[in-house]
Amino acid sequence: MTFDRTRALRLAQETFEIEAAAVQGLKARTGEDFARAVEAMLDLRGRVVVMGMGKSGHVGRKIASTLASTGTPAMFVHPAEASHGDLGMIKPTDLVVAISNGGESDEIVAILPMLKRLGVPLIAMTGNTRSTLARHADILLDSGVEKEACPLNLAPTASTTAQLALGDALAVALLDARGFKTEDFARSHPGGALGRKLLTHLSDVMRKGDSVPRVLPDASFTELMREMSRKGLGASSVVDQAGRVLGIFTDGDLRRLIEQGVDLRNTKAHEVMHPGPRTIRDDSLAAEAAQLMEQFRITSVLVVDGDGLLVGAVNSNDLMRAKVI
Repeated sequence: MTFDRTRALRLAQETFEIEAAAVQGLKARTGEDFARAVEAMLDLRGRVVVMGMGKSGHVGRKIASTLASTGTPAMFVHPAEASHGDLGMIKPTDLVVAISNGGESDEIVAILPMLKRLGVPLIAMTGNTRSTLARHADILLDSGVEKEACPLNLAPTASTTAQLALGDALAVALLDARGFKTEDFARSHPGGALGRKLLTHLSDVMRKGDSVPRVLPDASFTELMREMSRKGLGASSVVDQAGRVLGIFTDGDLRRLIEQGVDLRNTKAHEVMHPGPRTIRDDSLAAEAAQLMEQFRITSVLVVDGDGLLVGAVNSNDLMRAKVI
């Protein structure tokens, strides 16, 4: 069969239109039952257990994952496995969201009596409001669509898009009602970029102890250069006897002095340092150090404690290794 590019593009456009219409159609049917569903999940002492077969099952896994990552304890249980022992995972304190476009999935229908016996609330997400699943549900969420995007009107396409959108709407309403914040999201995503930015503190990534380059104000220029080379930060702090930061000397400062023809052989650290450098508290987030570097176009920053004493240093390479930037 010869590939028809024009037909393929036309079908793609039609798919977008049909699926967009399916999602828009949910607005008129989302009312009191939706609010009841959100309220039931908010009041839940256990978990939201999501079920679905086939494509609805794939959507159900995504919905359970989204709920769990936005503050609502949730898990997916396969309906077929539920009949063979996994039903024991569901407790009377839980709530079940069963997803089935037709509402007659044999595996779901088969366990409805057992769910009733457990006394768990049942929310049905279905496109058939007269189905067996719909009749047994405590709360009914209508996910029906006029037609599938599939040209044969067979493959679940628009219907699964509608289910997914309805699940996202539940998650959004729930996280808002719970007062879920960016920091809460980060705690459930410690391995993600947002988690690293919001949970990684400077104390986790900064150089500490002997790894922090420092010299006293009267140190010779040779001592200053040795300290910079030994510690590999591209800079060295200049501190007083107590450890308070007086200044900083960087590779950039060295280049500028050489360009100016300054005789550095007999200079002292306090004579070439940049006084009053940018510092950051050790209890700050690593992302704040990255923002400071970007704002002032510097590649390293000194870290001080609450008393202003030098306790660490960090540069852009350290933050990149920690995947903060």
